[in-house]
Amino acid sequence: MSRKFFLIWLLPIYCFLLKSNFCFAISGDTTLRVLVVIAHPDDESSASCTIYKITHQLHSVVDLAVITNGEAGYKYSTLAEDYYGLKLTDPEVGREYLPRIRKEELMNAGKIIGINNYFFFDQKDDKYGLNPKSPLDTFWNTSWVKQHLHDIIITARYDYIFCLLPESGTHGGHKAATILTLQAVKELPVSQRPIILGISGRSKGDTALMKYSDFDELQEYPITKINHSAPVFSFDRTQKFGYKDALDYRIIYNWEIAEHKSQGTMQTFMNKGDYEDFYYFDLNASGGIQKTKMLFERLKVNPYPTKVY
Repeated sequence: MSRKFFLIWLLPIYCFLLKSNFCFAISGDTTLRVLVVIAHPDDESSASCTIYKITHQLHSVVDLAVITNGEAGYKYSTLAEDYYGLKLTDPEVGREYLPRIRKEELMNAGKIIGINNYFFFDQKDDKYGLNPKSPLDTFWNTSWVKQHLHDIIITARYDYIFCLLPESGTHGGHKAATILTLQAVKELPVSQRPIILGISGRSKGDTALMKYSDFDELQEYPITKINHSAPVFSFDRTQKFGYKDALDYRIIYNWEIAEHKSQGTMQTFMNKGDYEDFYYFDLNASGGIQKTKMLFERLKVNPYPTKVY
């Protein structure tokens, strides 16, 4: 066989490998796919700096699934009334216009942190409460939500899913979104399950090592159990970089929450919270702990060269 003929014969095989997952395996591709599941527009801010680092430093993909449009947030829209030219604190007006406004605000915030794709589930945001049974049993089409999550996860083949830690004091909608996500993941074959982490936040002034270090599971929902053999993975928003180390990632957090103008209380969180903590659910395989450790080690790397003027 001549060398020329051999190369022509080999070309189709090479093209096949180039288009296949095998090519990525041998090339050492480290791109991640992450899905963030939240109940309301603005909940993504809890992990905004981690998301930013994943999309900008690791050049990876982060998608966002939002269960409701946050129309119950009209009570805090006083200052936004002049900005949008609408009486948003009127319940009827707020519920009519906030779904569109809050989606736009979310996508503006998403441009900052690098969100790739949005999945809006358009479930009812009824009112604030701590009990997850209200949305789960009354206001949300839970079977549809779970099926939709299942389809999204299967199609995109995510490596990770982030959702809010369902500790007792958080919004019932936050708890419900996390419960449904865990249920959707549990129904997948083990080999197809992404690693799912629960997000929480804390400040350096917190007396406990971790704000929710004693969290084990949400009562009545054993699926929310945390694997305590895994560490709590943290991203430090205060890590310094730039000229004279004058900058840190709280700037990104502030930029991001500033886009949620209809939610006046969001702006009061500027410069608050030093860590984004991620808890490892017991549903995950124990083999994913080391993989997650490596991810958060990569997120500690400062990608910006030191500049001298």
